[in-house]
Amino acid sequence: MQAQCVTDGVPPDFLDDAAVAAWTVSGAPLVDLLRQAHVPGRLTGFRRGGRSAVLVTAPRHVHQVLGVGGDRYVKRSHRARPLLGDGMLSATGEAWRSQRRVLQAMFTGRGVQRWDHHIAGAAACVVDRWAERARRGEPADIAEDVQFFTVDTIWRSLTDRPLDRETYLDLAAVQDIVAALPADVGGTAALPPAAEAALAALDERMFRALADARARHRADGAGVSVLDRLLDAAASDPAYTDRLIRDELVTLLVAGYESSARTLTWAFVLLDRHPEVMERAAGDAGAVEAVLSETLRLYPTGWLLPRTAVADGTLDGWALPAGTDLLVCPYLTHRDPEVWPEPEAFDPGRFPARSPLPPGAYLPFGIGPRACLGTRFAMREMEVLLGALLARFTVETTGPGAGEPVFGINLRPAGPLHARVRERP
Repeated sequence: MQAQCVTDGVPPDFLDDAAVAAWTVSGAPLVDLLRQAHVPGRLTGFRRGGRSAVLVTAPRHVHQVLGVGGDRYVKRSHRARPLLGDGMLSATGEAWRSQRRVLQAMFTGRGVQRWDHHIAGAAACVVDRWAERARRGEPADIAEDVQFFTVDTIWRSLTDRPLDRETYLDLAAVQDIVAALPADVGGTAALPPAAEAALAALDERMFRALADARARHRADGAGVSVLDRLLDAAASDPAYTDRLIRDELVTLLVAGYESSARTLTWAFVLLDRHPEVMERAAGDAGAVEAVLSETLRLYPTGWLLPRTAVADGTLDGWALPAGTDLLVCPYLTHRDPEVWPEPEAFDPGRFPARSPLPPGAYLPFGIGPRACLGTRFAMREMEVLLGALLARFTVETTGPGAGEPVFGINLRPAGPLHARVRERP
């Protein structure tokens, strides 16, 4: 039997160009279009700007595209290329494989242990800051504090140096650049002037760090930071120009702090709504890990993972012509009622899962060959900070809160998150 094209005809799960255009003109977020199109367990075909597209949410389809799809489904053009350049997230083919080999040992398995002292040092700074605020009765800005922690942690790992305030301001501006990037592959790559200025300041900071590391590297021999590892690679591989090293540093900065900072903020938003869970997690490492896993289920920062079919093929019996965009949406996959009973409810008791989850059902860090290299690093730093704060402080948010999600290139809570923190007896 000939496969039916997923964008031919008008099956029940099909949106035509007019429907998509109506949503675009209305200014509705892309996630609203995807929610309207979403049929659990089904592929959803539609056209955008003359291009065929498919929404992929069912775990078995996600597994086929990301887990075993290999080179059949690739990134057409990374939405963050103006920021990341040719770093590992935006690289493809052999360049990506080579870059991943250089960094893999530093962020997987026992390699993460080398950063434990950096994670502990950055966490201690936040604990001390909260202790002082508790003593003075001053509010804490949770989103700001966890962001400083994650930037501090990744900066120490990149350079083997603690973070100072001036450097932090340049690095934290990454969030403004990311916010200016398109949520979808079809968006414009041009940055507004303010984001361009922030990008220029970030570049200057990165090249200055590279020059400092190169001077130390020559004087002291091989070091242990990520920058030292990249300089070692540059000594034998001409592909590692200063520009590519800059691109790798920015890629690791974005991957190393954006997701972790957003997830920690979301965790406090959810814990504030469920104080009984907060109390159970105080001093319980397993409960802290479960809280983070459930937070990542509800609010995966990488909520949309675009891919493109490079050749004609089929997916679950449907023909996919070459050039078809596939929009893998972990946000909707994580809300599949066939896998997650009461999918909108915050229930850390889901983790660890009592039975193996279907392949492709849970992917806060992606799956397959291009799964996030820093998964263990991210989980380790989040567990350390959240565990330390919950064990020592009670937290009660004040003001309107930051619970509304913003669906941009990543998924982040809107606004600040202020809280009153008190030392536990």
